[in-house]
Amino acid sequence: MFAARASAAGGKGGKFSVEELYGFNKKPKVNRGKSGKQEKGDGKKVAKEKEESLLASQIMEAARRLMERRRLEVYLKECDVTVQHTQMPYRNLGKSGLRVSCLGLGTWVTFGSQISDELAESVMTIAYDSGVNLFDTAEVYASGRAETTLGNILKKKGWRRSSYVVTTKIYWGGQAETERGLSRKHIIEGLRGSLARLQLDYVDIVFANRSDINSPMEEVVRAMTFVIEQGMAMYWGTSRWNAMEIMEAYSVARQFNLVPPICEQAEYHYFQRDKVELHLPELYHKIGIGAMTWSPLACGLLTGKYNDGVPESSRAAMKGYAWLKERLCSDEGKKQLSKIKELHLVADRLNCTAAQLAIAWCLRSEGVSTVLLGVTNTEQLLENLGSIRVLSQLTPPLIAEMEMLLGNKPRNTKEVRS
Repeated sequence: MFAARASAAGGKGGKFSVEELYGFNKKPKVNRGKSGKQEKGDGKKVAKEKEESLLASQIMEAARRLMERRRLEVYLKECDVTVQHTQMPYRNLGKSGLRVSCLGLGTWVTFGSQISDELAESVMTIAYDSGVNLFDTAEVYASGRAETTLGNILKKKGWRRSSYVVTTKIYWGGQAETERGLSRKHIIEGLRGSLARLQLDYVDIVFANRSDINSPMEEVVRAMTFVIEQGMAMYWGTSRWNAMEIMEAYSVARQFNLVPPICEQAEYHYFQRDKVELHLPELYHKIGIGAMTWSPLACGLLTGKYNDGVPESSRAAMKGYAWLKERLCSDEGKKQLSKIKELHLVADRLNCTAAQLAIAWCLRSEGVSTVLLGVTNTEQLLENLGSIRVLSQLTPPLIAEMEMLLGNKPRNTKEVRS
């Protein structure tokens, strides 16, 4: 739309900036008297000019976002990637009343580390405009820089605080012995540090980012209840806890009239299934625990990018990710790559990408409230958001076909015994 206007009007090489297109490239004139000071009678005029200037900046920002989205759509079309605008579905987080988008945006590896702050802002803007209302981070991500980047973007965008959900995780906060773990001291001090970096008065959910054998469960639950009562968080949850630990936390909360956890963050994809498909559904029905899952693409493995080796720009080639490279080169990794190639054929039949199929597959699981996405560019984000369209295509016969290809459906030991 903007390109057509530019070419029709001429200009410098047929291109105009947003300011030129909307006529906001000139600063508002301010009438000054002979002494160079603003005349008293121009007070109302100056106020009006300020309002017009503010309105102009808001229109420019909206226009930039629209132009950016148009460029992305053109790019994806050239790459033969179809993007259909699908309304974002929302789900309750477990049996709580908190409504979250079925796709959330994570910041692990990316924010404050792998991508620039400018790109992070573009990713967040497109996500928010597409209906994503959940943004996840942790005190340990990029040594706190991920929280800082997220907080700076939220402050700059000026979105209503009531319109989105921010979650962070507490466990690894620093090098000192008292700066890690789930002691009452670190939960409270760690969350205060996170809020300072996020520039927020509260987070919606604070997660215990693993269990801590050195901290009594009652101390953990009491500390989480305290930060909620102090207005530092709305809810609390667990991350990488097993079913027995979650049940113990719930029991302690009920025994002492404290606040129980509402959800568990767990890894979930084609090759990591037992916890989300066997244990969490039982906890959901018994005590209302929801599932917020991460790594739906298994660090990029399921996209097919590693089918012919490890690309230099991939996560497996990054410093500190030798474990991922080793996993890819193992016998089990080679078997998984073979299955991924077969699943690509299923994706081709559905006219979607392998990534979209993998994310939609995660969303179809019972009890999964939201799936966290980790993206390094805006094109990847738009592609992943397209998984919502694929979800309706996952019919029982298709799921059965995928189960045959994967050959790893979890089996309930209770059912096997009976």
